[in-house]
Amino acid sequence: MKSSSSLLWRSGQSNPTFYLQKGFQEYVLRKKPPGPLLPKAHQIDREFKVQKALFSVGFPVPKPLLYCSNASVIGTEFYVMEHVQGRIFRDFTIPGVSPAERSAIYVAMIETLAQLHSLNIHSLQLERYGIGAGYCKRQVSTWTKQYQAAAHQDIPAMNQLSDWLMKNLPDNDNEENLIHGDFKLDNIVFHPTQSRVIAVLDWELSTIGHPLSDLAHLSIFYFWPRTVPFINQSSHFQEVIGIPSMEELISIYSRCRGISPILPNWNFFLALSYFKMAGILQGVYSRYLLGNNVSENSFLFANVVQPLAETGLQLSKRTLRTVPPHADTTQQLFAQSKRGQEVLTQVKHFMNQHILPAEKEVIEFYVQNENSENKWKKPLVIDKLKEMAKAEGLWNLFLPAISGLNQVDYALIAEETGKCFFAPDVFNCQAPDTGNMELLHLYGNEKQKQQWLEPLLQGSIASCFCMTEPDVASSDATNIECSIQRDGDSYVINGKKWWSSGAGNPKCKIAVVLGRTENTSASRHKQHSMILVPMSTAGVEVIRPLSVFGYMDHLHGGHFEIHFNQVRVPASNLILGEGRGFEIAQGRLGPGRIHHCMRIVGLAERALQIMCTRAAQRVAFKKKLYSHEVVAHWIAESRIAIEEIRLLTLRAAHKIDTLGSSGAKKEIAMIKVAAPRAACKIIDRAIQVCGGAGVSQDYPLANMYALTRTLRLADGPDEVHLSAIAALELRDQARSLRAKV
Repeated sequence: MKSSSSLLWRSGQSNPTFYLQKGFQEYVLRKKPPGPLLPKAHQIDREFKVQKALFSVGFPVPKPLLYCSNASVIGTEFYVMEHVQGRIFRDFTIPGVSPAERSAIYVAMIETLAQLHSLNIHSLQLERYGIGAGYCKRQVSTWTKQYQAAAHQDIPAMNQLSDWLMKNLPDNDNEENLIHGDFKLDNIVFHPTQSRVIAVLDWELSTIGHPLSDLAHLSIFYFWPRTVPFINQSSHFQEVIGIPSMEELISIYSRCRGISPILPNWNFFLALSYFKMAGILQGVYSRYLLGNNVSENSFLFANVVQPLAETGLQLSKRTLRTVPPHADTTQQLFAQSKRGQEVLTQVKHFMNQHILPAEKEVIEFYVQNENSENKWKKPLVIDKLKEMAKAEGLWNLFLPAISGLNQVDYALIAEETGKCFFAPDVFNCQAPDTGNMELLHLYGNEKQKQQWLEPLLQGSIASCFCMTEPDVASSDATNIECSIQRDGDSYVINGKKWWSSGAGNPKCKIAVVLGRTENTSASRHKQHSMILVPMSTAGVEVIRPLSVFGYMDHLHGGHFEIHFNQVRVPASNLILGEGRGFEIAQGRLGPGRIHHCMRIVGLAERALQIMCTRAAQRVAFKKKLYSHEVVAHWIAESRIAIEEIRLLTLRAAHKIDTLGSSGAKKEIAMIKVAAPRAACKIIDRAIQVCGGAGVSQDYPLANMYALTRTLRLADGPDEVHLSAIAALELRDQARSLRAKV
């Protein structure tokens, strides 16, 4: 038998935590502290129960292995879980990383908190894990008693804060969500190299209660008194570049949960958090005096209870803003965050200095290789530009959890990249990979993320999306016939797909396939599923590329017909579960649709630029083209149309940021119709101004028109979106009429 070893970790201030090793296996043991304890504290069995429930639904926690209630084994009850290898940031300012990564880490953390609060306690079978209703009142009462039991001196501010909290309880003290109780950066394990949460630790204080208590606990460090030293923090929290503001975190949290970012009683929850923090530290110091605390820093907490209580009192008297301020709103209706402005400036510079000057070389490569086997490859200059963009941190800008950007930020950045047909690829922001990466980020399990999401994020592989079928009207997705049938530990896929974008890319290694896992008892929208199919799997047959108005779209890997003939993949390749295909598709297509529209705005700007340049250069009937009224009107109408679709795109992005994709359905559908229509008209006018040159290979306009016209079909035809807009508008109008009655 291989030897075993253990090591006590000093980082915990509460339940002693041990690292165990048995051969190559690594574990973590948590146990109660020895000696007399405060009532209802250190309930190890609850930690094990909640982690077991969360692990079962794919929430990032260490896998719980066993719980032992027999105190005779090691002196106290304990539980064991798997060890998760990753990064834990003890210093909340996260020194040693770039501002972009620092921002992305905070975004990933707040998205994880929103994910936790979106879980259904009934589905988790945790209805009796806590009382729920009346949580705030119980918290004030409980922590008042905990503090009084542990107090070593009289602190008037604690008594005053306790009284204020009890007299100012929120009216909506009846929310029932699973809450962590101590959610903060050093209780989270991040991926070793990515800004992604892989485990949330320390569930000792978890219960059923009000979710804003967790959010406030995470936010107290924005108000941390400068007179109170913070253990292992190298500089003051708000002075560090890259840490989002409290308002920005609340905006992201609210968007992910689909709630308003205007939070009622926010000062109450912040004051309660300071009261709890003061009570916790008083308890730590009390255990230190009794000799029951393992932390070498416990003696430092003797003098911090009073200033924390005083800060809580100050916050109780303030009216706090929870919505990010929009600086310079006279010039910009939808303002970018500070980080968004910085990245946009970088992208513009990179476009002008590196991408646009390489455009001619890229075009020549595809012209020269049109009939060769290299036509699906990419020129070396693009690989070089990718390395440069990655080195400058201009990589995966579309994904908030990595880039730290919101949708409004990315809208203006994507507009810039839309001005050149290969620019999105340079920043690893190209379709269909962006949609597939978002899908795996939102719905993939840890194994799927490790195997496919990580190399996609690195840009080392590419992917395709297989949904549309040649034999059915795929605009009604319930028609999809490709079958995904369970067979033991596998699924077998049979069917035909076409317009599978990206399949011709030599780096395309994985396909996301939508198919029917028919369940006659389920509704028609719950009979389809999504599954991951490696392109090298036996039975995957790439039939032929499909042209778009004669263009093969080599750069983006083309658009292919693919047949799946008895294709067998492991059951673990299924994404989220059977019957969840449409749910996933809507989550994927929401941001994906708006990304297309963002780029279209930039493409329309480029077409207008070409139109104006040509109109200023050419003379017809003894005057410049722009002097002809019809051309002047085309220019004016094009500028009006661009401003209209830009504002509608930004409005949709803002809605996604504040209400989530589900709250922005109408705006997403509106811009999906409006942007391609407007851009097609603008490109058509530019072609008219350029004459014969406009439809030749000397200008990009013909290719621009082909791709833009296709977007009136891709991700749903205009007519489907128009029907959806009408239905949503009628619903909103009916609600308005009922409200008036």
